[in-house]
Amino acid sequence: MLNLLQNYRVLAIRESLEALRRFDPIRARERFLSGFDPALTKKAMIDGELVAFYVLKEESSWLYLDHLYVHPDFQSKNVGARLLAVIIKKGCDLGKEIRLGALKGSRSNGFYLSHGFVKTHEEEFDNYYVRKNVKL
Repeated sequence: MLNLLQNYRVLAIRESLEALRRFDPIRARERFLSGFDPALTKKAMIDGELVAFYVLKEESSWLYLDHLYVHPDFQSKNVGARLLAVIIKKGCDLGKEIRLGALKGSRSNGFYLSHGFVKTHEEEFDNYYVRKNVKL
């Protein structure tokens, strides 16, 4: 399963990395494995097929969305939005903000902005966002 998740990550970010001229599938897999925690991984299945996954890490006062990848065949089909709604609900239930980083030039930046995230800062290759949540 780990190989499948690595491959999904590479498929999902390839276009963005190529635009930055930084696509290297080996480095993308290694970077994924360096902080990956299978116990925190949630998978989305449709008709028995893995279509997306995310990794949400809980810190003392915030949640960190470490990974959210949707297979390219299922992008722009509301899969990511449904998963993000679950993540946002968890943040609201816990009264914790959600933090994340997104690769510059990736369509995911607009996706996160459209779901209430606010850009906090940027670094060389990534933009960083936060979504404040109020406990329901």
